[in-house]
Amino acid sequence: MAEEPRKHKLIEYANGPSLEEINGTVEVPRGKGFWRTLFAYSGPGALVAVGYMDPGNWSTSITGGQNFGYLLMSIILISSLIAMLLQNMAAKLGIVTRMDLAQAIRARTSKVLGVILWIMTEFAIMATDIAEVIGAAIALYLLFKIPLVIAVFLTVLDVLVLLLLTKIGFRKIEAIVVCLILVILLVFAYQVALSDPQWGQVILGLVPSAKSVATSPTVAGMTPLSGALGIIGATVMPHNLYLHSAISQTRKLNHDDEEEVATAVRFSQWDSNIQLSFAFVVNALLLIMGVAVFKSGAVKDPSFFGLYEALSDTSTLSNGVLIAVAKSGILSVLFAVALLASGQNSTITGTLTGQVIMEGFVHMRMPLWARRLVTRLISVVPVLICVAMTANLNKVDQHEALNTLMNNSQVFLAFALPFSMLPLLMLTDSEAEMGARFKNSGWVKICGWISVIGLTFLNMLNLPKSFADFLGADASADAVLSAHIAAYVAIAAILALLVWCIADLRRGNQRLAEHEAAAKLHATTATRDN
Repeated sequence: MAEEPRKHKLIEYANGPSLEEINGTVEVPRGKGFWRTLFAYSGPGALVAVGYMDPGNWSTSITGGQNFGYLLMSIILISSLIAMLLQNMAAKLGIVTRMDLAQAIRARTSKVLGVILWIMTEFAIMATDIAEVIGAAIALYLLFKIPLVIAVFLTVLDVLVLLLLTKIGFRKIEAIVVCLILVILLVFAYQVALSDPQWGQVILGLVPSAKSVATSPTVAGMTPLSGALGIIGATVMPHNLYLHSAISQTRKLNHDDEEEVATAVRFSQWDSNIQLSFAFVVNALLLIMGVAVFKSGAVKDPSFFGLYEALSDTSTLSNGVLIAVAKSGILSVLFAVALLASGQNSTITGTLTGQVIMEGFVHMRMPLWARRLVTRLISVVPVLICVAMTANLNKVDQHEALNTLMNNSQVFLAFALPFSMLPLLMLTDSEAEMGARFKNSGWVKICGWISVIGLTFLNMLNLPKSFADFLGADASADAVLSAHIAAYVAIAAILALLVWCIADLRRGNQRLAEHEAAAKLHATTATRDN
């Protein structure tokens, strides 16, 4: 009698390989040349790099260039180098342990802590999604004049794009993401090339300076320190670490062959570093746009609307070639196209990450389309509320409100980031977890701890200001004080939760080391007895 096909439920138990549908599905060559092997491993880095050039990065980089010239170029460089370090650790963790970061944390910590970390990371993903909703809706409005409310609802339909992509295979998804990245890169490279920036000043800006984190001067309400914190906060995001540790496992490997695993680690790191270098170039181009494309201080509205209009307003542009091209409207259209491409890229990566953390932390699985629909429907609510509340205001105020919502939504990333970075570093530092060959080397460990402690400190440092920003520019002194107190309470809660997480991970690693030692002793005894 034929077996009836199993009925799939909307939510199912899941405790198997990370992203089981695509895990180990991509064939890689063995014994071939460097370039052919690199091509086979290229792709996961592109999906990760998308998060480093999403709409949340655009405003901070362009505004930083407008206000302080090339001073903050060094911050973009340092952020990118830290991102490379952390993403390499994430890829290595996935390949060596065959667990993604969520699974590895859950395996070494308690169930209660796992649920807390899952909820926190879900909020961070939704916060990132708010930026994508705003970016995509504005792009649709700018390109096709679709009213904002309708455009926000249309962003929900990207679930149909995701459904299509799940049918074509993971390798093709990687190729589509790479093409969208190239669109973004070429658009900004073209605009910067037309602006003819001072390349000597650009290169000097890459040299770190104390001025880039100074608390003065204040330009348009921004200091170099707040500008630097904005760039850092928009660059390194927690969901990318979970995602990379999962999609690095899409290549088909023989894990019993240590040399093959070492090859996978090496080429995954090449892939990651190359793709993140593209992300660095895009962010650098955005800052250069702020300096060279526009006249200093010409952009009064730093929102996507303001930047779009400034690219077609010849009075804001800095040289004759740009002015001539801007008259055709091509500069502003290209900007909106790049914005739409960025939003679609993030649709893919955000949904995959959501599945990774749900399966890893709480062992539940939903179809990708359902996950995307739920996350996106939740994310559009605050955007719709913002649009509705500002409908009767003038355009500039409405644009500013959307821009503020996008920037303030990123505060959740400051909560979640330490709980991905610290466990990642502890797990990859552990010989019991990674083995003697693949644990972090001395210099990686030192750079890792400096980066993790530095980023955590800077994110916590910026929380009081982030809480106060929720109140708006006209908040009273008492309201600002209350916001600061709430921020310090949140910081204390984060630090307490971090201590809990570190203690659990240490105990988990100690149990693993004791188990392995006992297994080796048992094997030795059995061999001697035989």
